[in-house]
Amino acid sequence: MIETKFRWKKLIRDVLNKIAGLKGIIGDSFSENDVIIQTPPRPELGDLAFPMFPYAKKLRASPLEIAELVSIELNKNKDSLLSAEVVNEGPYINIKLPKSNFSKYTLHKILNEKTKFGTSQTLAGQKIMLEFSCPNTNKPLHLGHLRNDAIGESVSNILKANGAEVRKVNLINDRGIHICKSMLAYQKFGKGSDPESEGVKGDHFVGKFYVMFDKWARENIDAENRARELLLRWERGDPEITELWRRMNNWAVSGINETYRRTGVSFDKVYYESETYGRGKEEVLKGLERKIFYRDEEGTIWVDLKEIDLDKKVLLRKDGTSLYLTQDVGTAVIRHEDWPFDRLIYVVASEQKYHFIVLFYVLKKLGFEWAENLYHLSYGMVNLPEGKMKSREGTVVDADNLLDQLIAIATEEIKSRGREKEVKNLKQTSEKIAMGALNYYLLQVSPSKDMIFIPEESISFTGNTGPYLQYMGARISSMLRKFEDRKDKFKDGAFKPELLTVKEEWEIVKLLAMYPEETEKAAEELNPSIITNYLYNLSRVFSRYYHDNPVLHNKDPNLVVTRITLVKAVLQVLKNAFILVGIPFLENM
Repeated sequence: MIETKFRWKKLIRDVLNKIAGLKGIIGDSFSENDVIIQTPPRPELGDLAFPMFPYAKKLRASPLEIAELVSIELNKNKDSLLSAEVVNEGPYINIKLPKSNFSKYTLHKILNEKTKFGTSQTLAGQKIMLEFSCPNTNKPLHLGHLRNDAIGESVSNILKANGAEVRKVNLINDRGIHICKSMLAYQKFGKGSDPESEGVKGDHFVGKFYVMFDKWARENIDAENRARELLLRWERGDPEITELWRRMNNWAVSGINETYRRTGVSFDKVYYESETYGRGKEEVLKGLERKIFYRDEEGTIWVDLKEIDLDKKVLLRKDGTSLYLTQDVGTAVIRHEDWPFDRLIYVVASEQKYHFIVLFYVLKKLGFEWAENLYHLSYGMVNLPEGKMKSREGTVVDADNLLDQLIAIATEEIKSRGREKEVKNLKQTSEKIAMGALNYYLLQVSPSKDMIFIPEESISFTGNTGPYLQYMGARISSMLRKFEDRKDKFKDGAFKPELLTVKEEWEIVKLLAMYPEETEKAAEELNPSIITNYLYNLSRVFSRYYHDNPVLHNKDPNLVVTRITLVKAVLQVLKNAFILVGIPFLENM
């Protein structure tokens, strides 16, 4: 429908400018951006609506008068309307699209373009780097990381669908005080054990010691100081500490990568904080020489943030050790040297809003022009019904355990429905259902909003869930297989769009035509929930239609072929949209 809307915006624009000319009004002409387009509140009023209120002042006329004039001018040239009906409803111009022609055009376009339907070149030529995930090597991935990863992968796919060249990057936070806490606990309690001897994943093994440190620190007031001493020894290159650090990081990263494989998360480049923090220190010291930053009496280096109505921020501690901000400066500089991006988007929780305001400011003060094109895609927290998760207290929802739980629920659901034979590979199908449930649930809420995750609700086969959408795709696939088996019975049938007379059929056609517009909007707003909401609306309307209107059981072969064409288009759009939000498609379920 985006092409249709674009065409109508141009027509309305031209008519408004003509009216301005007829009235002798001189000044800036109307542009397509000035033309507001809406959906009428009731289907019987039309398919598109244009309010005339915004033009009253410039045209020196009431919205009612403008609507009448626009209607008259549009209807003077019937050929330009392509059979559409133009009606002025009070201060609105309503457009009733020609159902048969529009349906034919839309369905043929989908089935001809297939996987390309819904893609665009609006971002062609743009190099966009997307940072997401960024785990610490002191604990396994948890539910918060899963939301981050789901947003990162989905936004990446959406940007690519709109023509951008995308580079997905990760930053492994493998140094710092939090890492030293796990190391210190291992020195005290580890007794030379390792993941293999304990029979656990490496990230879970290391995470256990991070929780141990927190418990130990509550009883030992010197624990924090000892962890800071360990950090100093690491930054000075102490061989013993460096070896322990390397060993524990390898365990953690190995386990994290295993979780990435399970969840289908991948990166074009992985950066490590231990390799970039040094560059950050260099840039800060350069800034100090140029008097962009200042050193206090104790030797700490600061940046003054009065210019952006904030206080001040430490860049280097007095002992010379760096902070997150320091390494983020170095990482950003190295990334732009590696791959000169047009935009760099950080997918990071809303808790870090202040951090990124300061980071972007510091990079701009250092003179990096590309810092103007940095963006923090802030997302809300994922909480449990019982409250906020806390890593150091061990009260997080572990990613691996959650996946296992969802897979178990999916497996039990398939068995309870007696569908083991139909799905063929029970384990593989259950895993795909679990991923569909997880990604859809995490993405159906706008990134900026906090959310509560309820595992049992996310994997329900009914309602607004990923498995419901997967089931819809499987049902349509089954219908199309049956049509192929009975093809000879309908060989005399032909596609006749004028037979699509049911209200839901027109609703479905319009929804299908809207899909390219939704993908563009999702890219513009960096918001995957636009696609998930679209998917649910399309599936809900189709389900209602399919329930009340037989597709294959019709005596008229033309009606069967016509409805099958509609069904094929629905399936194609479902498949295309599934890819954007990480929902695996299932032929059988």
